[in-house]
Amino acid sequence: MDLITIYSYKELQEQLAKTPNAYLLLYKSGAEASDCALMNVQKIRKEDLTFMIADVSVVRDIHTEYGIKTAPVLLSFRDAQLENSYKGCNDVSFYEKIFQQDYFVAKEGDDKKVQKRVTVYSTPTCSWCNTLKKHLDHHGIRYRDIDVSRDTKALEEMQKRSGQQGVPQTDIGGQMIVGFDKNKINTLLGI
Repeated sequence: MDLITIYSYKELQEQLAKTPNAYLLLYKSGAEASDCALMNVQKIRKEDLTFMIADVSVVRDIHTEYGIKTAPVLLSFRDAQLENSYKGCNDVSFYEKIFQQDYFVAKEGDDKKVQKRVTVYSTPTCSWCNTLKKHLDHHGIRYRDIDVSRDTKALEEMQKRSGQQGVPQTDIGGQMIVGFDKNKINTLLGI
C-alpha cells in the first residue's frame, strides 16, 4: 500500500475523481495519538487500497470541509463521498478490519442487502455510548460517530430531530433511536 500525501481539499477531490473508493488519515505530526495512527496504518499490506494522508498542521481546508475537529481521524470515501469516520489511534487489527469490511461491502452484488447509513451521536464520557459502539463494532456495522460535546451544530440537529438531548442517539436510515435500545437497533439493522 502506497501512502499518497494530500496538501489541499482540491487535491483530495482530484484524487477521489481517480479513485472514488479510498481512505484519508487526517493527523497532526508530532502529536502522540496521530503518530500512533500513522505508524499503525503504515503496517497494513493491502495492494488494492488507495490510502491518503494529510497533516492538519500543513493542510488547513480538508478538516473544515468535513466538519472534523479532532486528529487523528480516518475518513472512508465511497463513490467520492464521505461515508464514515474513525477517531483516534487504533491498533493494526482494527484498521485491517475496517479495510476488509469496506472492501467486502463495496464488492457485494446488487442482490445483496446494503447496510443502512448509521450515525451515532455520543460524548466521550457516556458509558452507554461506548456500549452501543462496541455492540455495532461486534456486529461489523459501519457507523459515523459524532461527538456532540464538541460539535454544537450536530447537537442542535440531533435535538431537533429527536426532541431530546440525552446520548447516545442513533440515526439508522433516517430513524432516530434514543438510548441503547438493543432490540430496536438489531431489528433496524437486521442483526
